[in-house]
Amino acid sequence: MIVTVTPNTALDVTYTVDGLRPGDVHRLRDVRHRAGGKGVNVARVLHTIGADVRAIFTAGGATGAAVVGDLAVAGVPATAVPIGGETRRTTTVLGDDGSVTLLNEPGPRLAEDEWQAFAAAVRARKPDVLVCSGSLPPGAGGYAGLLGAAPSILDTSGDALLAGLAGRPSVVKPNADELREVTGLRDPEAAAAELRKAGAGAVIVSLGADGLLAVTGSGTWHAAPSTVLSGNTTGAGDAVVAALALGLSRAESWPDILRRAVALSGAAVLGPLAGDVDLAHYQAEQGLVAVRARPD
Repeated sequence: MIVTVTPNTALDVTYTVDGLRPGDVHRLRDVRHRAGGKGVNVARVLHTIGADVRAIFTAGGATGAAVVGDLAVAGVPATAVPIGGETRRTTTVLGDDGSVTLLNEPGPRLAEDEWQAFAAAVRARKPDVLVCSGSLPPGAGGYAGLLGAAPSILDTSGDALLAGLAGRPSVVKPNADELREVTGLRDPEAAAAELRKAGAGAVIVSLGADGLLAVTGSGTWHAAPSTVLSGNTTGAGDAVVAALALGLSRAESWPDILRRAVALSGAAVLGPLAGDVDLAHYQAEQGLVAVRARPD
């Protein structure tokens, strides 16, 4: 089983508008609500493609109850750890011009006993792969203490990423900006090598429309999609993590994992909400992704 961990859960609210104009009044064409947070999105994608997965997340107040209810309706196996604070909301504004604007609330502060209960819920599982995703709310103890002997993926940024390297995650998955922020290096391959020196087993860098860069102990590869897609990019990185987790659970080769990751990422861009994937694109694209080895 793959277990996803989301300490900073959210209820995702998506607005669709003709265009976003600062200082203007907007009439929304569509409003959708969905359980979110990066690890929850990863779990939803894995459930959609038939993987054995469980999402562990915090839930508090009426918003947390809405998250629990939405996952139950979707059939995603889930363990909600109760907290006293109100689960946050994130807002995505989609414009007809292709723009995607995100408004992310901070998470509620976790009491020490709430973090310990959350960590205990994670440790009680014996996953084939553990996925730790997203920002940490105030009061959280950090991801390094959650990582154990099982293969693991860490998908976070900033100080949470740097501190999490102490747990020696099997894979970290920053995007190019996040990688530059924590290393100060503009060359993603050199920056990824620095994270490997600091404790990451492999570094998979999201390059947006240019695909993925993988810097691993067995080689370096670049994987590129067959075509550039337009759509909702908010769940693309989570779809990459879902593919990485599935590949690790099956002990697949890096080129095969990267093909799935690029294909599933594109399928997420075509989905209307974070956590959705276009299965037809996913299945067709896997055979079209170009994976090229980089010289050592």
